[in-house]
Amino acid sequence: MNDTRPPGLSSADEHAVSALYHRAVEGWNLRDGASFAGPFAVDGEVIGFDGSRYSGRSAIAAEVGRILAEHETPEYVAKVRQVRPLAPGAALLDAVAGLVPPDADDLDPSLNALHTVIAVNRGAGWRIALFQNTPAQYHGRPDRAEELTRELRTLLGRTPGPPA
Repeated sequence: MNDTRPPGLSSADEHAVSALYHRAVEGWNLRDGASFAGPFAVDGEVIGFDGSRYSGRSAIAAEVGRILAEHETPEYVAKVRQVRPLAPGAALLDAVAGLVPPDADDLDPSLNALHTVIAVNRGAGWRIALFQNTPAQYHGRPDRAEELTRELRTLLGRTPGPPA
């Protein structure tokens, strides 16, 4: 029988992909577009919460920088749920994220999101090729929305990044 499953990721590769994601989230929380875009491939892309699409690390840095400069943005709390291989040199990261508005102590559940990241290693280390930010609305399933909010609340009060 022919096994067509992609090879597994090493724990070092899983850690590297997770670290890329957390660096991007930290860049947002630092209100620094260049820091947010730093982990991206030169030709990386972002699909934002509102459906906006930005292509290229420099365009991502500029647009996210503009957003952060012009708006009082909420701060992320985020959790990687899984990193799995797609093909040699390609991985998929699934994460959940919530946002705490400025001057608030709790999440705004209407801003909860699912983050999907495609990371690639083209021989010079892992980089983000695509970061998609999808609203976690769970239409008609309020129990799923409440469950996600409870999960994200466990992250409040700690800095973004892998668990210590």
